[in-house]
Amino acid sequence: MCMLYKKLLLLFIFTLVSLPVFSFSKISKNPVAIYEEINPAIVSVDSQLSDGLSCGTGCIIDKSGVILTSAHVVDVGNAVVVTTNNGQNYTAKVLKRLGDNKDIALLKIDAKRNFKTVKLGNSEKVKVGEKVLAIGNPFGFSGTLTQGIVSRIDYAKNRIQTDAAINPGSSGGPLLNERGEIIGINQAIYNPDNNISNIGIGFATPINLVKEYLNAKDNG
Repeated sequence: MCMLYKKLLLLFIFTLVSLPVFSFSKISKNPVAIYEEINPAIVSVDSQLSDGLSCGTGCIIDKSGVILTSAHVVDVGNAVVVTTNNGQNYTAKVLKRLGDNKDIALLKIDAKRNFKTVKLGNSEKVKVGEKVLAIGNPFGFSGTLTQGIVSRIDYAKNRIQTDAAINPGSSGGPLLNERGEIIGINQAIYNPDNNISNIGIGFATPINLVKEYLNAKDNG
């Protein structure tokens, strides 16, 4: 009987040793927790363009007030107003605007405070089928959360396709993975019938494109 207990004990220990080790940093978070963590770092961006008023979304990426958004939301030299999560308005300066297929822009607001920031993920690790969240200000409804999956990846055209609802006003907002990391900047929707509403085909600029620019800027 003692020998049997010893064998069972050894088997139990071997099983424990053989179990895979999980990194807590890779564990998915509840969408509620992600929203409560990220939304304070999401802002509304209103800009006067040559063809009218543009309304979009932005993500604070540095506590000093540096904001990431889509280039088509703002224009260099025109007035840009940023509204933070607590309703405070700031005049923003356009630091850099990269148009064409990159469609990213950096803004800066000045305030005597540190801002909540978002965490940039790794878009190269994104897989088709994984769950994603989008936060934005569609049609002026600030702080709107939607969810979906990664539907397709097209790095040749610098875009991640998703069925998470993206609508006018969502541009510049984050596409998040299940760990609350930004994997893309929401950019556009497929609009074959000139219908401005979402039909389940939206696109985001991969975040690694942004990181490449930020790294080059820091090293330059």
